[in-house]
Amino acid sequence: MTDTAEEQTLLDLLNSTPVVDGTPRDELADDVAREWTRTRGGTGSPVEVARVLAARDRLQAVVRGDEPASVLELHGARLVPELASTGVSWHLDVDDDHRLAARLVLTWARLREDMPGRLRPCANDECRLFLLDRSRANTARWCSMKVCGNRLKARRHYQRIQTS
Repeated sequence: MTDTAEEQTLLDLLNSTPVVDGTPRDELADDVAREWTRTRGGTGSPVEVARVLAARDRLQAVVRGDEPASVLELHGARLVPELASTGVSWHLDVDDDHRLAARLVLTWARLREDMPGRLRPCANDECRLFLLDRSRANTARWCSMKVCGNRLKARRHYQRIQTS
């Protein structure tokens, strides 16, 4: 997978617990998680699903700042160098049922190093989604300007009018 595809997979995982009509929902409940992991290169096994869901919960807590990065686990994963005529590439050496969760944690780590502060929760306190700010100015605040951005701007406008 390309880095961009891995980043989108991480964002999809982080955003799999949205709030809909005021109620938190888990979009990876039941058998949906098995298919979700398979379509992203996983096995779909119950062990893998459990690892990916545990990684999701920990990653969400780390990105929100509720937990330190030390809560993330890589379950015996290691990166092995592979030499080629074009240079060195790295291969993830890990059990198949742990591979997808490890890839997601490694993607988070790469983003944290290469794009510090750009993976963050939506600024709307009522929203549980995350965004990856790719803007030049690094000023994006909401998961969606159409939804959270407009909602918060309208709320602030209404409050200003009421206090005038």
